[in-house]
Amino acid sequence: MADSDQNLRICPKGHRYYKSTDCPTCPVCEAAKKPQAGFLSLISAPARRALENNGIHTLKDLAVKTEKEVLSYHGMGPNAMSKLKTAMEEAGMAFASES
Repeated sequence: MADSDQNLRICPKGHRYYKSTDCPTCPVCEAAKKPQAGFLSLISAPARRALENNGIHTLKDLAVKTEKEVLSYHGMGPNAMSKLKTAMEEAGMAFASES
């Protein structure tokens, strides 16, 4: 049973879920979109959406961005940045340097 401060929502695919905020993201649809492998599978959904919404789908896409730029994306935090740095280091890559 949902708390009294949560509202029932129904996504376009018909999933029923409760939210207490204005966030329109359906947790069922979001879980289905989560990658099973790769660097995007290592980070939270908000951080993943932040990267995808800014055209970052591969480590090559990420390597042309600075850490400061990526950290400025809404949904990106220090935990995700740590995981991204590790994934890039393991691939022999790094963020672009600040000019």
